[in-house]
Amino acid sequence: MTKGTATELYQALWNSADVLRSKMDASEYKNYLLGLIFYKYLSDTMLVHSSEMLEEKTENLDEALDMYREAYADDEFSEEFQSALVYEMSYRIKPELTFSALMEEINNHTFQREHLQQGLRDIEQSSNVFEDLFEDIDLNSKKLGATPQKQNDTISQVMKALDNLNLANYDGDALGDAYEYLIGQFAEDSGKKAGEFYTPSQVSTLMTRIALANKEDKKGLTVYDPTMGSGSLLLNAAKYSNEASTIRYFGQELNTSTYNLARMNMFLHDVDPENQTLRNGDTLDVDWPQDEPTNFDAVLMNPPYSAKWSAAKGFLDDPRFASYGVLPPKSKADFAFLLHGYFHLKNDGKMAIVLPHGVLFRGGAEGKIRKALLEQGAIDTVIGLPANIFFNTSIPTTVVILKKNRDSRDVLFIDASNEFTKAKNQNKLEEKHLDKIYETYLKREDIEKYAHVATYEEIEENDFNLNIPRYVDTFEEAEPIDVVALKDEMKQTDQEIEAVSKELLAMVDDLEVTDDTKDIIDALKEVLR
Repeated sequence: MTKGTATELYQALWNSADVLRSKMDASEYKNYLLGLIFYKYLSDTMLVHSSEMLEEKTENLDEALDMYREAYADDEFSEEFQSALVYEMSYRIKPELTFSALMEEINNHTFQREHLQQGLRDIEQSSNVFEDLFEDIDLNSKKLGATPQKQNDTISQVMKALDNLNLANYDGDALGDAYEYLIGQFAEDSGKKAGEFYTPSQVSTLMTRIALANKEDKKGLTVYDPTMGSGSLLLNAAKYSNEASTIRYFGQELNTSTYNLARMNMFLHDVDPENQTLRNGDTLDVDWPQDEPTNFDAVLMNPPYSAKWSAAKGFLDDPRFASYGVLPPKSKADFAFLLHGYFHLKNDGKMAIVLPHGVLFRGGAEGKIRKALLEQGAIDTVIGLPANIFFNTSIPTTVVILKKNRDSRDVLFIDASNEFTKAKNQNKLEEKHLDKIYETYLKREDIEKYAHVATYEEIEENDFNLNIPRYVDTFEEAEPIDVVALKDEMKQTDQEIEAVSKELLAMVDDLEVTDDTKDIIDALKEVLR
């Protein structure tokens, strides 16, 4: 069992996906691989911790397994030992179902995937914390192989690829970051499906830095993401807090598979179960949370763009939407997500949400909601991002920053649409681009062709249209044309064409004329003359 560098860990985990790549899409095989990695993490951690409880701590998993087996088999000691282990770990895996024991079966050619399934089930039944956590791992799927034996072989190969790692040897930062790396790789391979579970790290960084600005030292910071995906955007808050261990995370996700992925992500980042409140549900359909706390220091959101929602009339009585008098249209839930997040923001909190540019200028009900928000001073900043930086869409997007109880109703506009580095498949926001946006946000000053602080009166004159080009003029005048130089250049080009034509005509004259080529040669001569 090895503990290498972070890069080696990333690569070893990513290479383990090779077994599954030819069998199914990344959006599907991520559930198998990430689930197995998490199972190994739980197994390795439990074995090492059990050896410590037995006062013979070892990081050698084979030795730890032998000690665990012996303690488990001791009738006088076993019950007390198991109770203490479950109390400290919140779960238990029987010796014969640990990842290390299953690897022994694999090496002895006696492995059956039903044994792994039982191990997964036992963890799920250990506590509410793990309930239904592995339900997306279908070990009987035909995609793993046409026969039970082929399915066994596929799972065995994936487990073999992971076996050389002792995941208990890595701290939460290293292992959590490796998990994030994997999720990012899966997102890149998944294409448009990635939007369901992943916000690119550079966008997460920008949003989190802004949302947590001046709150870095706050203890007990509360962060909420009602469309949390894999939890990456939520977890990013820990990187910009000096009291990371005290952060309380609140998140909701509609897709059950993605919800379970977020739960695993939390554990692998060493987030205490008491500091995470996650829910599998429809954010717009039923308001959540309704118990304490209901409002948060930071709200971070990357909702599905222009999704459909019911927009039922009953929502006009919903406190999230009631004060606006209208509902966002059924065909575009963008403002429904925004208003939900804003409703759950503390009076001194800050919200950052990614949306399509249409929310800035569309009329109808959306226009009325936008006007109401501007009249309240709720919209603090509008940031235009480059096109093609998300995996699920190539369109340019905007990050809207909202606050409550502002002293001013002005709006800072930042046009960062040209601030990117061109990559193979996507555009990338680099650290220098993020720093420029962040510093501009903090200074809140006009920068020619980049940023402008628009007064409420200026916005009112524009009929509450927030389309960024109305406020930030990035137009570049073309350089004056030197007519004399252009005339000389055209004359020189004509001379070059004439010279080349003469050379080609001479070559054509040398061609042998036959009945088959006569018409073609005559046509060439006509063109060249």
